[in-house]
Amino acid sequence: MSQADSKEKEEHGPRKGPGGGGFGPRGMGMPVQKAKDFKGTLKRLIVYLKPYKIQLLLVLLTAIISTVFSIVSPKIMGKATTKLFEGLMKMYKGVPGAKIDFDYIGQIIILLIGLYIISAIFAYLQGYIMAGVAQKTVYNLRTEVEEKLNRLPLKYFDSRTHGEILSRAINDVDNISTTLQQSLSQLITSVVTLIGVIVMMLSISPLMTLIVVVTLPLSFVATAKIAKKSQLYFKGQQKSLGQLNGHVEEMYTGHKVIKVFGHETKSFEKFEEINETLYQSGWKAQFVSGMIMPLMGFINNIGYVLVSVAGGLLVTKKAIEIGDIQAFIQYARQFSQPIAQTAQIANVIQSTIASAERVFEILDETEEVPEAKIPKEIVSAQGDVKFEHVSFGYKENELLIEDMNIAVKSGQKVAIVGPTGAGKTTFINLLMRFYELNAGRILIDGVDTRDLKRESLRCLFGMVLQDTWLFNSTIRDNIAY
Repeated sequence: MSQADSKEKEEHGPRKGPGGGGFGPRGMGMPVQKAKDFKGTLKRLIVYLKPYKIQLLLVLLTAIISTVFSIVSPKIMGKATTKLFEGLMKMYKGVPGAKIDFDYIGQIIILLIGLYIISAIFAYLQGYIMAGVAQKTVYNLRTEVEEKLNRLPLKYFDSRTHGEILSRAINDVDNISTTLQQSLSQLITSVVTLIGVIVMMLSISPLMTLIVVVTLPLSFVATAKIAKKSQLYFKGQQKSLGQLNGHVEEMYTGHKVIKVFGHETKSFEKFEEINETLYQSGWKAQFVSGMIMPLMGFINNIGYVLVSVAGGLLVTKKAIEIGDIQAFIQYARQFSQPIAQTAQIANVIQSTIASAERVFEILDETEEVPEAKIPKEIVSAQGDVKFEHVSFGYKENELLIEDMNIAVKSGQKVAIVGPTGAGKTTFINLLMRFYELNAGRILIDGVDTRDLKRESLRCLFGMVLQDTWLFNSTIRDNIAY
């Protein structure tokens, strides 16, 4: 049994069962990445949104109304510019009675203020409704995760760091919440804005619209190359962040043991190593991704120059009005913004679906074996303990214990000793049913432990953890010395 447990320890790292004092590294947090099953996870996430169909339809409606009012405004503002320009030109040419029609301009200003106010109101309603939907959805999801964690067996927590579990239950759920509340609304607004802007630009000048559209492939190519490079650094950043969380969690959990054995220096050096890796990946990721917007701005500015030249030529030919150039430039600026937002949101959604997949992995984990339908109860425990033909392995196909038989009578004092990995903690885990047997049974006063409630079974035992004993005994030795 000693060799088997030692092998299992090498494969999985030190276990921190009820009697375990191991504090070495175990599985680190997984870096955020693309979902393995994007469509399947997306469909499953949508199920959580189904109860809020009406609210989501209202969000879509308010987003469309808010965006439409916002899109129409530049066209109307262009009319005011045209009227102002015409008045100034007539005055410059000395036309009798020429003046600027401020009444007309004032009416347009009042109309624009009204449109912007209406747009702001619907944008507020959109955000308010979407916030409620997002928080209710995430509340239900978080509740399911909490209830699921309470039903998971000890082996689930032994095989993962607390940092990884917390990352899934908190960070990944928060990521889903942020996307539902912000990115989903932005995606709707961006799509509506893009369609509306194209329609308005075509209504002004198909030629200038063509100039703006031609600059798009150049923006896409530049953005795609930079994004591909930055993704490598972001992946490294998330990996290092998961390692750092796992290391900090392990060191704080085993703080007393670390102090006793004088491992502060090693712990600090390990932290510095991971932190430096995180720093290098982090600043490279931010720097490379930060180049996207300036580069797109440069390409868009070239497009504005071409639009202005083409617009000027069209004005001289009286094909369009001067105010249309102003409106078109505003639309051209709005045109690139939703495209950039949509690209960013696409990456955010990829990350969110990956987070949802990690959360669903928790929800899909195998739960503890259900309690007996009619549980037995030991009213007055005598203390007879018996292992009958017990077989067990942390992995189904790798047994660590085979056909073990032990009988301890009431009143006997038995010590189970051995080196690290001999199976002492495994023995306690089985006795208190923290793990299920592969074969055989364990009896307490002739009653199978599987016929007892777990709570009743564990109330029969008293326990002093080995790290507590080790810490106190070391202090006593130092004081005696």
